[in-house]
Amino acid sequence: MSDYVFAPPAQASVAVQGSRQRYPVGRIFCVGRNYAAHAREMGGNPEREPPFFFNKAPVHLVASGATVPYPPGTRDYHHEMELVVAIGQAAFRANPEQGQACVWGYACGLDMTRRDLQGEAKKAGRPWSFGKDFEHAAVIGELVPASQTGALTRGRIELAVNGQTRQQGDLADLIWSVPEVIANLSQYYHLRPGDLIYTGTPEGVGAVQPGDVLAGHIDGVGEIQLAIGRPE
Repeated sequence: MSDYVFAPPAQASVAVQGSRQRYPVGRIFCVGRNYAAHAREMGGNPEREPPFFFNKAPVHLVASGATVPYPPGTRDYHHEMELVVAIGQAAFRANPEQGQACVWGYACGLDMTRRDLQGEAKKAGRPWSFGKDFEHAAVIGELVPASQTGALTRGRIELAVNGQTRQQGDLADLIWSVPEVIANLSQYYHLRPGDLIYTGTPEGVGAVQPGDVLAGHIDGVGEIQLAIGRPE
């Protein structure tokens, strides 16, 4: 049996609604600009070109209801409300029908973003890691098994900050549907149980400040909450 030089980190995991079981997380994939209106507000083209992806480390997951510090290195910290898909079986070079069959469950998620750092990286042609993959950047609510929801093809998705609605849309407005996203991603990765996919955000993304309280909702999935604390 191997001895470690220090105790290995705890397994990242997500609570399952109505159960004491937890979903262990291995990888986090995120889809960029997957709602037409959001693509436009970010200066992109909403035409149906192939989706693109970026990653967040599982260690950066934080559960709904937490208070997180305003992150270092930014003056433009943004919210992005998203549907999260949890993979429950292996998929490689799948078609959309097979992709849907791989869905274990759904959750509400927040893809928190240091927008100024992301913008600087875009201009310089550099990776987005500093803007997207940082501590507490992947917020997630409880997972609802797909056996309870069925395939989610439509439903209200929204986010309020301090009680004021900021983002509002419908899952039917996804440029690439959940089965299509899974099928596309599986052309490049062997997807497996433990993979999470943040599927994109509707229009209305914006900055938050210390003291703000975020509250999101997706029909058929549930709620998510986050409070923004002071910088460390």
